Amino acid sequence: MASGRLHINEIFYSIQGESTYAGRPCVFVRLTGCNLRCRWCDTEYAFYEGRRMTIDEVAAAVAGYGCKLVEITGGEPLLQEGVYPLIDSLFSTGHTVMVETSGAVDVSRLDPRAIKIMDVKCPGSGECDRNLWSNFEHLGARDEIKFVIADRADYEWAREIIRKRCGSLRIGAILMSPAFGELDPVVLAGWILEDRLPARLQLQLHKYIWPPNTRGV
Repeated sequence: MASGRLHINEIFYSIQGESTYAGRPCVFVRLTGCNLRCRWCDTEYAFYEGRRMTIDEVAAAVAGYGCKLVEITGGEPLLQEGVYPLIDSLFSTGHTVMVETSGAVDVSRLDPRAIKIMDVKCPGSGECDRNLWSNFEHLGARDEIKFVIADRADYEWAREIIRKRCGSLRIGAILMSPAFGELDPVVLAGWILEDRLPARLQLQLHKYIWPPNTRGV
């Protein structure tokens, strides 16, 4: 994909359902394509569906919502070269930009002003071996990492990663999210409290506001 164009799955305005920004109105720019196939993925439609848009077209669509908080997501948004000029364009118009990434693609090229929400793939995802551990070196005080937990094995794996890799990091938050429909949030909450982990329990808020499979929210 040329740097001046992007393959866009959808652009929509909704309530941010995840991260420490949960509950805030936000514009979402979902890019088409992903190099992973996580077992619990809830946006498989974004693997292939979408249309080509110029950077200016995407920026204009975002501006039309009149909201300064934007999340660029996917799929995996960092697979498209055009994401970088898009981020520059959004910053030039005063937007706060969040980038949700799988953690399997190099994040070092991202503008340091961008808020990285990096998913660390647990074994239950089926993509644990795709984690790019060097990405941890490029996280800052405004960035967040997320673990989607499907079962006790995932939790124990994530707990060790937090203890071994996160103690020296200056990051904004460590998030633990129960895989929707697979792990009861009360169970995950109990584990976090029992181990006194420096983690924040995260629910996918949008799935409690709207039916779980609803698009564009």
